Amino acid sequence: MSSKPLKQIHLAAHFPGVNNTTVWSDPAAGSHIDFDSFVHFARTAERAKFDFLFLAEGLRLREQGGRIYDLDVVGRPDTFTVLAALAAVTERLGLTGTINSTFNEPYEVARQFASLDHLSEGRAAWNVVTSWDAFTGENFRRGGFLPREERYSRAKEFLATATELFDSWDGSEILADAGSGAFLRDARAGAFAHRGQHFDIEGHFNVPRSPQGRPVIFQAGDSDEGREFAAAGADAIFGRYGTLDAGREFYADVKSRLPKYGRTPDQLKILPAATFVLGDTDAEAREVAHEVRRLQVSGQTAIKFLEHVWNRDLSGYDPDGPLPEVDPELGENTIALGRASVREFRDPLATARQWRALAEAKNLSIRELVISTTADQTFVGSAATVAAQIDTLVQADAADGFILVPHITPGGLDVFADTVVPLLQERGVFRAEYAGTTLRDHLGLAVPEAASDRQAARS
Repeated sequence: MSSKPLKQIHLAAHFPGVNNTTVWSDPAAGSHIDFDSFVHFARTAERAKFDFLFLAEGLRLREQGGRIYDLDVVGRPDTFTVLAALAAVTERLGLTGTINSTFNEPYEVARQFASLDHLSEGRAAWNVVTSWDAFTGENFRRGGFLPREERYSRAKEFLATATELFDSWDGSEILADAGSGAFLRDARAGAFAHRGQHFDIEGHFNVPRSPQGRPVIFQAGDSDEGREFAAAGADAIFGRYGTLDAGREFYADVKSRLPKYGRTPDQLKILPAATFVLGDTDAEAREVAHEVRRLQVSGQTAIKFLEHVWNRDLSGYDPDGPLPEVDPELGENTIALGRASVREFRDPLATARQWRALAEAKNLSIRELVISTTADQTFVGSAATVAAQIDTLVQADAADGFILVPHITPGGLDVFADTVVPLLQERGVFRAEYAGTTLRDHLGLAVPEAASDRQAARS
């Protein structure tokens, strides 16, 4: 009886952005804005033969209690600028950037990504996200005009429109000429006309078709609507489940949605974000992981996190003391503005009751409670243990791979590249060398047909 072939694992590296999870106090911690940090991180990922590097997006500095949220990274350089610069110092690593569909225009974003795809020779990817909060919108002309329930409607049409632009060229519309470089065969090249609810545009797209047809499309939503959006048109989806049972449930659900769109399971990769802590032994790694969590959740962090749920000023409370006896303030969150204002807990009163019961049962302080109820590291152990954990989850169809988020920037990925990757290669589940040149090659995704090619095939 033949055994099931081993799945090949996809690995990517997330350059940490707007968060408090970076351990700033570590002597190895570096800048999040100096280009040298991005170069170190990217070159480590490429040396380890990772599929891609991922940049998140922060469109506005968060505020809490009327002040800039002082636990975040100070700023985030423009995504396209960073990725274009990294294209010049890397050769095979994919370059993925998060760009918002709410506050941008399809023509502009499609042109930027198509340009990046040419500059990188086919390594660009776009993580399509939405935003609905008026606080972020104040930085833009539209403000907070878009109701939350319409954000996916606009995002779907935004992606469809951008795809029309990417596909408006085919390779035969450019003729090479030794004397003048290149010229168009006819005036139809790049022609488009889109009429829809959110966009009404017409013209000619001025960037030819790129080496991988069009950039790889990522999507990060976990709601039912977000899963459907990914199944309809994304090449990969960021999962949030790094455990076996939850990962398998998410994996099966998203993959089961593909047939209705005429797609097969291999056309959508599921890649959860994952943190890791390594040690010479499992016991040592657990000790380090415990210390990392305490550094990530300082007393100040714990109080601010609690304020997200309580929607009250809790600065007078001792983080090493008990939870507040007062209940959360219901209604619009006025304490935390920005990403921090998006409540993870739909019922703050129920959350408060649950946390009080947990704190009483285990005699937990505010800080200890926050540490215990917020995400632990995904993978903890020796290199051999972590390699086995990753391989087990992928072979069990809980994921197609992982996007790794180190707690030290920019050198936190180094130890993983030097110790875990070789073990995965020995298992035969991760590449020793890049087999192709584009990000679609790395992910095992076919080059999509241009619109004109599809029309010719139907005629």
